Amino acid sequence: MAQTEAFPSKRLVPLDAFRGATIALMVLVNDPGDGRHSYGPLQHSAWNGWTITDVVFPSFLWIVGVAITLSLGKRLAEGAPKAKLLMQAARRALIIYVLGLVVYAWPIHLSTQRLLGVLQRIAICYFIAAAIYLYCKLHGQLMWLAGLLIVYWLLMTLIPVPCFGAGRLDVEGNLAHYIDRIVLGAHNYASTKTWDPEGIVSTVPAIATALLGVMAGHLIRVQRQLTERVTWMFFTGNALIALGMICDMWLPINKKLWTTSFSLFMGGLDFVLLAMFIWLLDHLGYQRYVRPFVIMGMNSIAVYMASELGDTLLGETGWHHAIYNNVFAPFASPANASLLYAICYVLLMYAIAYLMYKRKWFWRA
Repeated sequence: MAQTEAFPSKRLVPLDAFRGATIALMVLVNDPGDGRHSYGPLQHSAWNGWTITDVVFPSFLWIVGVAITLSLGKRLAEGAPKAKLLMQAARRALIIYVLGLVVYAWPIHLSTQRLLGVLQRIAICYFIAAAIYLYCKLHGQLMWLAGLLIVYWLLMTLIPVPCFGAGRLDVEGNLAHYIDRIVLGAHNYASTKTWDPEGIVSTVPAIATALLGVMAGHLIRVQRQLTERVTWMFFTGNALIALGMICDMWLPINKKLWTTSFSLFMGGLDFVLLAMFIWLLDHLGYQRYVRPFVIMGMNSIAVYMASELGDTLLGETGWHHAIYNNVFAPFASPANASLLYAICYVLLMYAIAYLMYKRKWFWRA
């Protein structure tokens, strides 16, 4: 924990608001009263395609990339050594990775402990993207970005999987899941057992998602009028969305495989969304209307940990079902009751974030 002034003047408030809106949506979709009766948009796409739920994770990674440019760029300009900044990034990545292990540690079974996951992927992508930013110029960063997306496309379409062949993109026959089965074994995601939605090979394009955020950070930092920067972000975002939809014809948009088309499409959507936040908050001055999102965004890791561990605790003690069945289920349809439970859980997480904000506690992993 570190104490800082509330709403420090040098923070990019629209980025905090975007991060907070993303974490609020994550809690909403991850913690329904009854997952069997959730509305379709509040569930992940079964395979190809996307829903609003699939926007959450890539947005986090993209925001991580933006923060890399804003934070490390400022410190580089102040003369901080690159090696020191890289070591600090490694330390932060390690802490985030360990927190990810904690999220999946209950019940404790070391033989089946999930090694990869949401925070673990964020940690890996953060460190690698930070290293690329520190040691590569802009053209080098762009080459890494394009190279990662192209290499992943080639891996998934050209390398044959035993018993299935090359180019298979179904659940069982794709290369990413084959590698997870071989390398991770019993340490895969408990719900799938044989593959991980945050697996080894699919982390390659996820790094590219973070680098797309780095590119957005460059646009934000450029010395131009706000309207010009927002225009370029909006234009770039729509171009990426169009490119992702074109690539979808050959390599479908798929969150679980984190396909190249998915990275481009979601990265473009994030460009557009942050451009809208900047325009509304910094240009039109509507900051007070998104204050709850800003407060949640300033402690996003704490909110994530509280929501995940809290849901596990409620589930293990039986309180989740008891509260849902006795408080929400009798008064609404199953889908609405499930949604109301999720909304109340979001408000609980906001209360935690607000308490930390009032005490000026900001978790710097």
